[in-house]
Amino acid sequence: MPQKTIIIDDAIPYAKAMFSHLGAIKLMPGRDIDANAVQQADALIVRSRTQVNAALLENSQIKFVGSTVVGLDHIDQAWLKANQIKFYSAQGCNANSVAEYVISGLFDIAEQQQIDLKDCTLGIVGVGHVGKLLQQKAKILGIKTLLNDPPRARLEGEAAFCSLDELLLKSDIISLHTPLTKTGQDASYHLLNAHNLAHLKPNAILVNAARGGIIDEQAWLKITNKANIIDCWQNEPKINESLYHKADIATAHIAGHSLEAKVAGSEMVYQQLCQFWQVPAQSDWKSLLPASPPPLTQPDTDNLQSALHQIFRQTYDLRADDQAIRSTDIHQVHNQFETHRRHYPIHREWAQHRIEKSTHNHLNDILTKLGFMLY
Repeated sequence: MPQKTIIIDDAIPYAKAMFSHLGAIKLMPGRDIDANAVQQADALIVRSRTQVNAALLENSQIKFVGSTVVGLDHIDQAWLKANQIKFYSAQGCNANSVAEYVISGLFDIAEQQQIDLKDCTLGIVGVGHVGKLLQQKAKILGIKTLLNDPPRARLEGEAAFCSLDELLLKSDIISLHTPLTKTGQDASYHLLNAHNLAHLKPNAILVNAARGGIIDEQAWLKITNKANIIDCWQNEPKINESLYHKADIATAHIAGHSLEAKVAGSEMVYQQLCQFWQVPAQSDWKSLLPASPPPLTQPDTDNLQSALHQIFRQTYDLRADDQAIRSTDIHQVHNQFETHRRHYPIHREWAQHRIEKSTHNHLNDILTKLGFMLY
């Protein structure tokens, strides 16, 4: 049997070590994967930068497409199904990374602007993989939540959910976690628009770590609110200059880029391809994973919110990601956007970090519930 060929986005970590026993591996930047590149390939493994559709695949022999990210708007699933091409998406792989990004960003803004998060209501729009984890973390941290998720409300009953308009009226923080869809009963494109953004409190913090296009960016520019945390934009990497300057924290669509999230996405797709080709999975590649990070240092404050902020920032400094693309020259921002994504430094999720128990029992309890290892 001739050796199979697998085209893999070169931003997928450990790809060669993980997939190499399955065939010949060709690593390519996601944006460079084109019809010519995939023509003789048997499988294609992508992240979000490759448009997978008829134009890419109709003259190829590919029978398996795997996406190591959760977004689906770059995949023509109907065409793949019609052409009997197996498709697998690593749904949920980066949910914890995104939830930690949102919490870290909120604590950063809160410390900077002297906001007590326990006095705030967090409105979560879309309560799937990410939204559920964000709700759980908010509860541990004592932050009140409102939930909006029409599909879940129809299935489970309205009691735990509220309308989008009610959420926007009552929330001090709004964080979006829906997929990007343009059709159907629950289409999310421009879900927040000129009409309903007018309901926002003037002190509202708005977070988009879901997908560009869920908020109408032109309408967003016209409102006055307290703070904006933006990780997802329309027309990436050529993001809107005015919206970029409106953002208190602006990052390059990297909320889900923790090492654990990336490795989980890769491994989920790898396991599916092994099943599809009926080849036993191997685990040798795991020896390449980095060691646990060194212990965190104790915070130098008795204020609980400030102490948590210091700990979160040791695990992941959002401001460093902001600074990685920060410039007054929007063309420089556009250039750095993709460069930063492709060469993203390793950051580890909270559950990988150790910290010595403090004399502050409530802090210890919160950290344990958030997944930190206390010793």
